[in-house]
Order: sequence, then C-alpha cells, then structure tokens
Amino acid sequence: MAGYPQAKFRYTVEIDGLEAGGFSEVSGFDASIDVIEYREGDMVQTPLKLPGLKKYGNITLKYGVTDSRVLYDWLYAGVEGDVERKTLTITLLDATGSPSASWQVINAWPTKYTAPDFNATSSEVAIETIEIAHEGMTRVQ
Repeated sequence: MAGYPQAKFRYTVEIDGLEAGGFSEVSGFDASIDVIEYREGDMVQTPLKLPGLKKYGNITLKYGVTDSRVLYDWLYAGVEGDVERKTLTITLLDATGSPSASWQVINAWPTKYTAPDFNATSSEVAIETIEIAHEGMTRVQ
C-alpha cells in the first residue's frame, strides 16, 4: 500500500554530490516526447503515432543572495570558456528529514542568470535566479 503524499517544501539540491545551498524554489524540470504522425497514401484511418525527439525542460533555481558565488562562478566559467557539465540531484525530504524521492539530472549546465530586483520600499529577500539546461533526468528513489 502506498504511503501518504509528501509536502513539497522540504528538499535539497546537490551538484556533483556537494550540497548547493538553500533554494526557495526549484521549478521547470520535466520531460516530454514529441509525437510524429505518419500516414501512408492509402491509409484512411487514424495515422500512426510514433515517438519522436525526447525533450527536457530547463530547471530554474531561485535562492536568496548570500556571499557564496558558486553558482554564479559556474555560469561565468561557461561565458569565459568551455561549459562545465555537472550532475544535479534534487531530493524531496519527508517530515523527519529523510529522503523520500530523488531525481538525478545529467549533463546540466547553467544557461541564464538573473540578478535580484532592488526596491527600497520592500522588505523582501533579494533573490537570484539561475536557469539550468540538461540532457536527461531519472527518478532514482
């Protein structure tokens, strides 16, 4: 029998096995397969549907500004030279802090960085955003 669904607000993100810090939001990681419709000249029925390209959506990480520049430096290294591909692991934690589900994202590299918005009349945390492209994801737990 299946257990109870887990809350989505307790999770960790690791990059190449090292904890990447605290993130306020992780979104956009998905997978899809294009559908190719094929019809021969004498087919009068529904066309055949064949699997096409497999696509993975970019992952967006949002986090409060700290003195750590690890993610920014990873992006900047790609701007200055070769892109460094890494493995991301996103783990959902249960109420006791134990892993309950985990996804591994392969050949990930940053494609976009957004600095925080600034507003003197606001009392919100300054949030940085980094977008990560990748070549596949697997649920490992």
